[in-house]
Amino acid sequence: MARTYRTEAVVLRSFRLGEADRVLHVYTADRGRVGAVAKGVRRTKSRFGGRLEPLSHVELMLHQGSGELQTVTGADLRSSHHEAREDPYRLAVGLIGAEAMLKLFTEQEANERAFTALTRFLDRLDAIPSPAPARPALDPLVLSFQLKLLWLSGYMPHLDGCVECGAQEGLVGYAPAAGGAVCGDCGGGSIALSADGLRGIGTLVATPMSDAHEAGLTDRGAWEALALVTASYEHHGGFRLRTLSA
Repeated sequence: MARTYRTEAVVLRSFRLGEADRVLHVYTADRGRVGAVAKGVRRTKSRFGGRLEPLSHVELMLHQGSGELQTVTGADLRSSHHEAREDPYRLAVGLIGAEAMLKLFTEQEANERAFTALTRFLDRLDAIPSPAPARPALDPLVLSFQLKLLWLSGYMPHLDGCVECGAQEGLVGYAPAAGGAVCGDCGGGSIALSADGLRGIGTLVATPMSDAHEAGLTDRGAWEALALVTASYEHHGGFRLRTLSA
């Protein structure tokens, strides 16, 4: 493996290190999730400028040293997504998606479809409406993105029939331990799902993210989709997203 390489990447998170550096968590097209240090990036005259902000889509030069963190030696901007970062609502939506990516795809292993889903999510994020007041966690775009990530990571629940008895009708809930929808006879202890919720979740999974806002998701459907996503994270991944409770 080359010690210095170029890769397309999205900055998912960053935090300060020392007086002038930042640690970045990025998702790369070639090697999956990578941790890297951007030295001197917080200085006024940094050669990286504002190219390494969260949600930025970049071309990076990375050097793999002996430690866990790689070093950013070059950065070219492909898309800043400044429209999203400058709007509080869209920024909140974007950070939910970024944290979901961080939690679900933790390995240094390329996943082309996950990277493509991430860049499409961010491209669409720049253009979505910014309703006020509204809860970002219920936005159809970020619900659609998270459901697609669950599918790509193998955590997407089975919703086409009851996972306990196989019934196709009368589905009333989602049982995380069983891994899918349950009917009224088998639904003890499940998360309630209405016909609206099941229809909305199915539509968001099947619809391109660019059309998520036109998918006809009802308020009830959005709340139930969020409950399913949250329960799937907690049961199958063992985590909660901090950004979902913000």
